[in-house]
Amino acid sequence: MSQFNPAQLARRDAARLATYKANLDFYHGSQWQTASRERQLVFNYAAASIDKVTGYLVQGLGFACYPADAASSEAKAKVNRAEQLWQRVYEQNNLQQLDWETEVDAAVLGDGCYKVTWDVDRHRIRVSSPIASGIFAWWLGDDVSRLWRVASRYQLSDEEVQMLHGISIPGSKAWITELWTDSEFELYLDNERVQSRPNPYGFIPFVIFPNLRQPKKFWGSSDIPPLVEPQRELNRALSQLSRILELSGNPIVVLENVTAEEGIKVQPGSVWALPEDAKAMVLNLLEGSGIKLHIDYIDIIYRALHDLSETPRAAYGGTQRELSGTALGIEMGSLVQKITRKRTIRTSAYHRRNEMILKLAEKYLGEDFEGITHRVVWGPILPADSSRQAQNEQMLVQAGVHSRRTAMDELGVQDPDAEFGRWLEERREILRMNQQLKVRSGRGDREQEMGYSGGG
Repeated sequence: MSQFNPAQLARRDAARLATYKANLDFYHGSQWQTASRERQLVFNYAAASIDKVTGYLVQGLGFACYPADAASSEAKAKVNRAEQLWQRVYEQNNLQQLDWETEVDAAVLGDGCYKVTWDVDRHRIRVSSPIASGIFAWWLGDDVSRLWRVASRYQLSDEEVQMLHGISIPGSKAWITELWTDSEFELYLDNERVQSRPNPYGFIPFVIFPNLRQPKKFWGSSDIPPLVEPQRELNRALSQLSRILELSGNPIVVLENVTAEEGIKVQPGSVWALPEDAKAMVLNLLEGSGIKLHIDYIDIIYRALHDLSETPRAAYGGTQRELSGTALGIEMGSLVQKITRKRTIRTSAYHRRNEMILKLAEKYLGEDFEGITHRVVWGPILPADSSRQAQNEQMLVQAGVHSRRTAMDELGVQDPDAEFGRWLEERREILRMNQQLKVRSGRGDREQEMGYSGGG
């Protein structure tokens, strides 16, 4: 490899790392620019919006595998083994939770990452999700899709370094840097290289993907920046309204022609003795339509947040009327478009992750998956009428547009081949029972006919 110095990594992407920190702080509720002794409320709509969008994004995520030669029993067996492998890796690594956490992380920071490696101790494939702030990438020229080197930097304690790498360190903590290319792997302890060997996998075991693609750029964009200004203004407006309501509950007394305030207290049952020509009145901050102006302004900010986050109120279950499927699709159109943009990027990322899983299985488990193809299957974004979808798939199968397997994939069946096998077994059993019933019925009819003739 060319000369590499881990100490230069932070300076290499300083602006990106600073943006990560600012976005993460904002997501966690640090949204006021300056601190004050006055009440500073935080209604964290940014975090609620990101969590909501992520929920719509990852629901129904699955994978389907197909043989290149559908008539070959060997190819079908490979398909079954591949899908069983993915299911096993999915369960062993708890990928349902990991995918959720990674998608939230990607939406906040702007980038996500998966790492697919072989766990020597447990003899299985490991899928992890390094935080994007510790990932650094190099690509070829102006083609951001062609990575040639990736560095992963993280901090470990002395005990962790000893357990993972068998190395003792002088201090309590150390920075570990992994440097990967297709052909080589290097390990650095702080700034010292302690290991260099050929890459055992033959590929860089990282899947780095943007939350939303910035044209002609490798790193992505976060969901946070469009929400910063309206979120801060919402916090300010609600804090101001809260203070007004608090003062209205503890009224301000205005005194005229009073030089001393001894004995004058606002409390139940109090009696004041005011000098002649003196006046006392309570300042009514809610008089007129002043409070309504605040509420109307907050409603405007609230609508702006919905528009900029592309999560309509209906996404939170707030429809005030019953909507048909088409009307709900129009109401949720902006959210559907946002999820579609994200799924376009994620399809490629999850496809690459599955490719790495298959390659590691071939290398370490002795599998052979040559000649099969696979794809990512997403669930419906909006609530679906399962009975209507089943009817549509039935018509497509009868018309020869879809196979039974494809129909089962679209309906979310985890193992279409096994399900089809069970269907065939049930069908054979039903046919066998019907044949037995026909035989018994025919024999009974003949016995009745013979008995009737003999009796005559």
